[in-house]
Amino acid sequence: MSDEAENPGTETAGQGQSWSVRIIDLSGASEDDTVEVVKDFIDLMHANAYARAYVRDSIERCRVSGATSREVLESWMAFGENAEVVDAGDDGWKSSTELDDFVANRATPMERDWRAIDPRRLVDDDEIAGPPDDDEDDEDDENTHEVIRH
Repeated sequence: MSDEAENPGTETAGQGQSWSVRIIDLSGASEDDTVEVVKDFIDLMHANAYARAYVRDSIERCRVSGATSREVLESWMAFGENAEVVDAGDDGWKSSTELDDFVANRATPMERDWRAIDPRRLVDDDEIAGPPDDDEDDEDDENTHEVIRH
């Protein structure tokens, strides 16, 4: 049995599958409820984590002080945004599986930080390094940039 057959949720985009997450406006303010489609996730796990964090953040933005779980859910369904992994079938994360827990319990900042794992913000080491060094320009330091890594 192949590794892919044993672990279908670990397939990477490099293996022929490019994962995307659809952001859906729950307010119904427009005919097409899709706000945007975020592409180029590293693998299905990455796309699932992004969708989960995005929904978690959307629910927290709809939470007001003193609201009951039911009121938070109603507010999210009226004004929030859902996220779904495109073409992932049963392997894709679904908000319905965790919605009750999300509305009942406040999220930590880390649980709702979808920006930290947004594939549009990820940078390869090759991009940081820049073009290859040219030995002829050793004297020209004005084009030298220092990269600070955290």
